[in-house]
Formats: sequence, C-alpha cells, structure tokens
Amino acid sequence: MKGSDAELVPAALSLGLSTASITNGLVHLPAPPIIHQGWVLKKRRKKMQGFARRYFTLYQSGLLSYSFEPSQPTRDQVHLQNAAISTAPGRKDIHIDSNTATFHIKCLSTDDFNAWMTAFRKFISNGEIKRAATLRHAVRQASISVNRSGPLLEELGTVSAMNGLSALDAAIHHLHQEMTSQKASVSTKKAEKHPGKEFKSLFRKSHHSLQDSGDTNNSVTDSLQDIQSKLDVLKSQYQALVKAIQAPPHDTSPAVSSLPYTPEEDSHPGLSQPLKSASTRHSIRNSVASTTSGSMEWYDAEDDGPQEFIMDLGPEPTEPGSRLISQEEETGHDNSSIDTDIEDPETDATPLAEQPPILSGHAQVIRRSQLPCLPPSDEGSLFAMLKKNDLSTITFPVTFNEPLTMLQRAAEEVEYYNLLDDAAGTTDRATRMAYVAAFAISSYAHTRHRSGRKGFNPLLAETFEDTRMRFVAEKVRHNPLEIAYHAEGDDWELTATTAGKTKFWGKSLEIIPLGTNRLRIGKDVYSWCKPSSFMRNLMVGTKYFEHCGQMTIENSTTSERCIVDFKQNGYWGPTNVVSGTIHDRNGNIIGQLDGKWDDQMCQVLDQSGSRLQVLWKMSPFPKGAPDCYGFTHYGITLNEITRDLKGALPPTDSRLRPDVRALENGDLDLAESEKLRVEQMQRDRRNDGEEREPRWFRQVGEEWEYVGGYWEARARGWKKDSIAPLW
Repeated sequence: MKGSDAELVPAALSLGLSTASITNGLVHLPAPPIIHQGWVLKKRRKKMQGFARRYFTLYQSGLLSYSFEPSQPTRDQVHLQNAAISTAPGRKDIHIDSNTATFHIKCLSTDDFNAWMTAFRKFISNGEIKRAATLRHAVRQASISVNRSGPLLEELGTVSAMNGLSALDAAIHHLHQEMTSQKASVSTKKAEKHPGKEFKSLFRKSHHSLQDSGDTNNSVTDSLQDIQSKLDVLKSQYQALVKAIQAPPHDTSPAVSSLPYTPEEDSHPGLSQPLKSASTRHSIRNSVASTTSGSMEWYDAEDDGPQEFIMDLGPEPTEPGSRLISQEEETGHDNSSIDTDIEDPETDATPLAEQPPILSGHAQVIRRSQLPCLPPSDEGSLFAMLKKNDLSTITFPVTFNEPLTMLQRAAEEVEYYNLLDDAAGTTDRATRMAYVAAFAISSYAHTRHRSGRKGFNPLLAETFEDTRMRFVAEKVRHNPLEIAYHAEGDDWELTATTAGKTKFWGKSLEIIPLGTNRLRIGKDVYSWCKPSSFMRNLMVGTKYFEHCGQMTIENSTTSERCIVDFKQNGYWGPTNVVSGTIHDRNGNIIGQLDGKWDDQMCQVLDQSGSRLQVLWKMSPFPKGAPDCYGFTHYGITLNEITRDLKGALPPTDSRLRPDVRALENGDLDLAESEKLRVEQMQRDRRNDGEEREPRWFRQVGEEWEYVGGYWEARARGWKKDSIAPLW
C-alpha cells in the first residue's frame, strides 16, 4: 500500500468502512453480504408462458434479485422492506408483491421452500414493524386519540441517534484535515527539492494545464464540502423534527371532515363492520383525518414494511358494497372521511357516471363503484356439462352465471354512446363514419375479462332500461333466443336485434351473431352485422375471448362504407388488433382507422401514419376486475336500484329478478332455488297457453322495431298499463 493510501485508512475507518480496501486513492467497497441464494422456478411475465428456472439472490440489505445464471447481470429486483410475502399451506409457492414488481416463484423442494421462507422472515419479524403495526391497528379502529409521538421519540430522540450524527460530522471533518495536511506536505517537499523549478514551470504551462491540475486537487475538497453542507441541513432538520414531536399534542378529538361523503366510505367510521363473507382476508388501508383550529391535518397509514400472508384456498372474500347517500345524510352525517385503497374511476374514464340521468329529477344520482359480494370461487366444470349429448336440455347451475341478465349485457354494448353524440355533431363524412365505426368496435371492450361466466337467460317479455341513453331492451323470442333494444340521444337513434348460434370446435366455442344494428343520425342510416367471437382454451388453460373477421358498416343514404377487420391473434406480436378503411360511394379510400378493441381506436390523418386522432379510449377497469366477474365500472351499476329508480321500474325489469339479486348478494342457495322457481313459472305459462308477448317491439321481416310508448308509460307511473309481473 502506498503512503498516500495509508494516510486514507484512518479516514476510511472513521467513516465505518472497516472492510474496504484502498488502492491508488480509490476506496473499493466489498460485495454486499448474501443471506441466501439458489435456483427456483419463476413465473414469466407474459401470460400462458409458464415458469422458468432462475437464480435468485437475497442480500442482507433486503434486496432480492434474480438472473439467468449466477454470473450474469441482474434481470430484476425488489426490496423486501416494501413487499408483502404470501404463501399457501401445503404448497411450495411464494408470492412477493412490492411497490415495483411482483415475483411468483416455486421452490424445487420442501427444503428449499423452508430455507427461503426462513431467510424472508428475517425481514418480517422485528420489533420496529410490530410497533408500526400496533400503531396502525389503533388508527384503523378510529380511536379518539391519534398520537404517534411515542414510537418516533423512541427512534429519533435517543442519545445514540444524535451521537451517530455527531460521529459522522467528526469523521468528515477529520478526513478533510487529513487531505489538507497531505496536500500541504507534498507541496513543501517538492519546493525544497527543486527550488525555482516550480516558479519557472509556471511560464511553460498553459492556462488549461493549470486549470486541469487545479480541478484534480480540488475535486476531493469540493466533494467533502458538499457532504458537509448536506450534513448540516440534515442536522437542522433532525433537531426541528425532534422539537416538533416533543411539543404538546393538539386536541385529537374526532372532528367532522369538510370533505363530501363518497360512495367508497364505509357506513361506520370505525370500520368494524364484518364483511358479508366468512373469510375476511381482504384488508383495507385507511387514512384518518382530524381538524385542528380550522386546518386539515392528514395522517397517512404507515408502511408496514415486509408482511407475510397465509393464503386461504377456500372461498374468495367479499368486499363491502357502496351505498347510496341521500341529501340528508350528505349534509348531516358525522364521518371521519376514511379513505380506502379502492381505486376511484377517473373523471374522464367514466363518462356515464358524470352525466345526470335524463329522468332522475333535480338530484344527481350517486352510483356504486363495487358489488356487494365477490363471485363464488367454484364456477363448476364446463367440460362435464358439455359432455352431455343434448345441450338444449341442460340446466346450468347458478355458479355458471354472473349477476346480470342478457338484457343487461346488451346495454353494455352502448356504454360509449357519447361517440354517437360526437358523430352527430360533425358534418365531415369521413369523420362521422369513423366515429360510428369506433362506437361499433367499442361494444366489444367489456368482454376482455368476461369469459368465465354467462348472463342469466331472461324470461319472455322481460325488460331492462337505462335512463342515461334512454335505453330499453326486451326479450322478444324464447327459442331461439332473440333480444331487441333501442337507444336514443340528440339527433341519433339506435335499434338492434341480438341473436346468434354457437359451434363447439373441441377447444374453442364459436359464437356467430345473427342480428343487425341500425343507426340513424339525421338523414344518414347506418347498418352493420358483427363478426364471430371465439372463446379460447375452453377446456384447459386460461379462457379468453377473441373476436375475428370483418365487419362492414354501410351508409344506405350515401353508399359510403367502412370495412373493419378484426385480426386474428398470433403467437407473436400484438393482440386484439383492429384496422379499418373508409370508402366513398365510388370505392375510393377516404380514411383509415387503427387500434385495438380493448384499448383505443384512432383515425389516421395522413398517408405516412404519423398523425393520429384518438376517437375512443376505453375506460380503465376497476381494481381487481378479473376476480369480480370482469365487470367494468358501468357493468357494476347495471343491477343497482338507485333512488331515482325506486317505484319507477315496471315489474318486468331485470333488476327485480330475485335469483339475480341473490347471486349478487352471495346467497347461492337462494339464487339456485329462485332460478328454478322463475324458470318453472315460465314453463307453466307456456303450457297453459298464457305465454307473454313482446310489448315494446314488433317484428318486421327478420328484424324487430321499437314501437315506442315505453318512456311515456313510465312517466305516467304505469297506471294506464296493466303489466303483470313475471316472477
């Protein structure tokens, strides 16, 4: 070791670098200590690619990383201090969920599993986390006192903590003195050995050489001065924080928050209500607000650090549903404004929730953002049902259903009706056709996560309405199933017939639509038929929908048309791609479309494709949508009876079906019995020659047209219309 390096050793030791090596003035830090490492199976990032063998390393700092081989670079890493670790009893799976990434790993043996969990628990079981968890538990119980000074004083107000800052300050000061004395001694020796040489060399050196040497000599000094200034700021902030914590506490009595009550809030500020399911594994993080002297002070829930969860493989938990708040409750309810980690729909992401209902009166309706209960975990074996010869005689159990009828699912096709408002508001022919095509494509967006369960088969003459776009649907034929619906807005009117047949291909189920959609915007009349849809991986694997084929939208008034191509997915490349070309009456291309049916659609504005106009963008799904029937924000509201609908619905509306309501509330036994009772009542009416006839639609050729009168009868309160209930 050189002399200059030896002089740096005391300074390095004073900074705590006891195991560092110093060479040529550079401090080499040792490799971080490793707690555990080895081979495991990691789930790949893309769907349906299974697990791959990866080498994981856990460092003493809590950093968990992996690579292809032990000597290769790190592929990804997470910090266990911010992670939740979950396992399942009797299995070798470990799920690590942090703020930056999620690792799903499988250990190769039980010994490996125990070794990894022992290493992980070193970061889970410590006193600091237990104190934080105890404090957070007191906050969640909405105690009358929110005092966090005790645990903080234990960590910040100790003598050892202050001595640590003082020792760091002294070490930096000592290192600065050592560097200064070393530089002075070297200059003195050179001057004594070669007197006058240094003076003569000043005239031979250029200005740049002098500047470079000065930068080299002053680099370490500048770095030390910067560290010293930052340390001074840290010390002042530390002292101010200790004084603030030691100050007398404010009045922490509960106060009424000035924020409006939101649908996501629980009915009791204490959050002590049990969920509707026996399993309460789902946790909700809270923030409690209190007011002091008219100012709002928020206390965010502390980070737990690493947590360990044991996953229950039984029924899925339920979540508390949102409730409807009346005007009296909004103004007089004493609440603590408890926030949850449930994602709220963005303002521009849920256009339906923003717009006041057409027939709701003076008050705007508050709609729920989640269902009262999560779906049952066991949906049954579809393969066992399809093995039977005569599928027409199969009665599917209620666990195969979602809490919506086919009429309500038809309403989901019109969710983005604002595109028709945009189409009616433009006079450009190509732009209007582009908006109509975007609307037709958007009707598939809600099917992204809807391959697990089917909707309830409506009864003949059963209806459903939605006042947001004056939508009314009715089942007009029982066998084969046909549904007709009608919607209208400013200067547009939409009528459609929903029917179809299915083909079973062994691993896939093809759904072939047979109905026609007709749209009138001013004097223009558009019509289109939908392409086929496939449910893939019907027997084995993750089921998903794929829509492929061509859809031609024709304007019978001007002979313009748009050819929309739903491209078939491949093993490589993007999925769910849709493209379209707009042709004038002479067949010339006057516009192009590009996008995905589950993301967005754009209009190409130039031939190079560099300028695009976004016509439609899908609203984000709610948090945990794949585990909650795959519903969108709009789909969650379809079976809700809001206060503007109470007493205004006809007795044939799908919201009043007892079996659908029971399934939505998680009562499977009641849902099964009510489903059988309702279906038997329809059979009895058919056998007695009293089968209901469609009331709001009439058949014209192979299509059904809206005869009108529904909203007028609704406005009269159904007094002059004798509508008998169906269940």
